[in-house]
Amino acid sequence: MFKGNKSTITTMKKLNKFVGLSIVSVMMFACTTNPITGRKTLQLANDQEIQAMALQQYRETLSKAKVVSGTSQAKSVTNVGLRIKNAATNYYRGIGREADIANYQWEFNLIDDKAINAWAMPGGKVAVYTGIFPITKTDTGLAVVLGHEISHALAGHGNERISQAMVAQYGGAILGSTISNGQLAAIFQQAYPIGAQVALLKYGRSQELEADEMGLYLMAMAGYDPREAQPFWQRMESASSGSRPPEFLSTHPNPDTRRADLEKHMPKALQYYKAAGGKI
Repeated sequence: MFKGNKSTITTMKKLNKFVGLSIVSVMMFACTTNPITGRKTLQLANDQEIQAMALQQYRETLSKAKVVSGTSQAKSVTNVGLRIKNAATNYYRGIGREADIANYQWEFNLIDDKAINAWAMPGGKVAVYTGIFPITKTDTGLAVVLGHEISHALAGHGNERISQAMVAQYGGAILGSTISNGQLAAIFQQAYPIGAQVALLKYGRSQELEADEMGLYLMAMAGYDPREAQPFWQRMESASSGSRPPEFLSTHPNPDTRRADLEKHMPKALQYYKAAGGKI
């Protein structure tokens, strides 16, 4: 055990207190507020660096997968995705925060895979698997999925996850920006593995709940009936009754929590839907 003189110990205590307060200050400064849900999150990492890594991982993942193009399902993924993206862009522009997503390079791809899954990476890189179509059934059902995934990207959930890992692994080192590109890349790769393993992508439950809420609003803004979200999730829950539930549900809240949350947010979603020309 280290033993020092009184002056040294006092100095160390002051230094520890300073570092602790500094970390808190950095976290407060790096706190980002979601303009749609109001949720505050810690986002320390550089978005441009993360998005560059995401683009590379996305390209590598697609190179190892069978990407479907030209089919009615592939066209639906692109059309529904762009419609929701455009609605989100209009919303951000309307509140003066279009700059938040100006660097996003949206891309929607369909992967030929029986897995019931879909995922999004930072910067707007989205993938949907053919295995989820028996559950989505219609473009509105697909809008539930894509609204959810687009929300993960818009809300900066990737940056949030990486920031949490940065603090956990390196603590005060983040104050002096001493985390190397290699260390950041290692954290990113843990969060977004290459190839087939990206199918195991997991967000935290608080992030999933936010994506549920935000996705409900976005699909409504795009003119898709948000009331179809409940039936979609019920079909998804039925699909999870087997021995191996869909990866899409791996970190999601339990069904009762989701149903209650959707009902709580439905009145606001219906307002967006009505404003988009939907019939209530």
